[in-house]
Amino acid sequence: MGRMSRRTFTLAALSTLASVPTAGPAASATDPESGAAVPGRGPGTAGPGTGASVVDPGPATSVMGPAPVPAQPTAPAPGRLPRASAGMRGVWIATVVNRDWPSRPGLPASTQRKELVAHLDRAVRDRLNTVILQVRPTADALWPSPYEPWSEYLTGTQGRDPGWDPLGTAVKEAHARGLELHAWCNPYRIAHHTDPTRLAASHPARRHPDWVVPYGGRLYYNPGLPAVRTFVQQAMLDAVARYPVDAVHFDDYFYPYPVAGQTFDDDEAYDRHGGAFSSRAAWRRDNTDQLVREMAAGIARVRPGTRFGISPFGVWRNASTDPRGSDTRAGVETYDDLYADTRKWVRNHWIDYIVPQLYWHIGYAAADYARLVAWWAEAAEGTRTHLYIGEALYRAGAAGQPAAWQDPAELSRHLTLAARYPRVRGHVFFAAKDLAADPAGAMARVVADHYREPATPPR
Repeated sequence: MGRMSRRTFTLAALSTLASVPTAGPAASATDPESGAAVPGRGPGTAGPGTGASVVDPGPATSVMGPAPVPAQPTAPAPGRLPRASAGMRGVWIATVVNRDWPSRPGLPASTQRKELVAHLDRAVRDRLNTVILQVRPTADALWPSPYEPWSEYLTGTQGRDPGWDPLGTAVKEAHARGLELHAWCNPYRIAHHTDPTRLAASHPARRHPDWVVPYGGRLYYNPGLPAVRTFVQQAMLDAVARYPVDAVHFDDYFYPYPVAGQTFDDDEAYDRHGGAFSSRAAWRRDNTDQLVREMAAGIARVRPGTRFGISPFGVWRNASTDPRGSDTRAGVETYDDLYADTRKWVRNHWIDYIVPQLYWHIGYAAADYARLVAWWAEAAEGTRTHLYIGEALYRAGAAGQPAAWQDPAELSRHLTLAARYPRVRGHVFFAAKDLAADPAGAMARVVADHYREPATPPR
């Protein structure tokens, strides 16, 4: 799933998860969740909650040429690779700042439910089999949680009961349509501002101010505190205990994306807990590793058979940094900047699936989709971790995107290319409102070329 890539939201201008390149030698990164510029970062793209900094050589044309958009699904071209009977066909539904759903806060419960069902019905029409619903966007909840307040994106006021159970309804309605429902959680993000008094009075961040770090215009829980890791796991596992979700899903936000000129202040936590490590970076990576391992164990304990997946930013490390890395020039590397050793999680099978957010086009010099698919396929080789690819549907036909993204066949070519790698078991598209609108017909082309028959999710 994704990876995208990531962190200023609508407050500025909505994980791993849009980038709108500008003319010239570089493109500025924006966050698909928020649509806003990512602070302190250079050129790049973003995903269910991300934005990568890369060197953009300027607008590029598709390396495979343009193709027409069919008005209705048509038969695949002769010689096209055969379709598997099982494969991930997913879509993210982002709720943070009402990116995809609900369309705005404060709608009546009946309208919110109608909109949600419409997204599920659209997924069925496009022959998808999985929806990844963001149920814990900012240390809040889209279910009646005993740990955290109701999300403000439902009613407009954090902590106000919306009068219905969105997650419970989503699970029931998705399963009734033959869709899997993956509960998408963001572990550490608290708010898109730095004023704790704007949080609900009952918010844990107000009861435990020592857990909170302001950084880059936002509030975060401190990943270096064992009490924080315990709490966020309890909060997320409550959803697993209450509902038969098919998976728990994390996006790309662990430690926050770096902001130029600012320091994430975890000095006290490092002094208290980091003595056994050679560096602060190694300690931070271990904190993230612990969250992943402990969350996996918790899911297995609370509801055996429920899967655990993560959609990180698409570049683990550049080859110039580490010979095991990818042939890319990304300005953000998950290992070094987000303190997330995503390759280790795959190799050690700490997670059931990974969805790197590969939100770039084929032939993009700084982060070529084709090279990254090959790299991730090699990283997953010999492991039990399923590899799915996060796809930037939001970029297809969007104003200001390079020529490759104006070609409605670009995404279809992604799936054709990825089908050459047996380790790639499917794709997840960012995101639901783009699936519904499909302004360039890119998703219609994917359905016509690759999804003419239903497929079951891989297990």
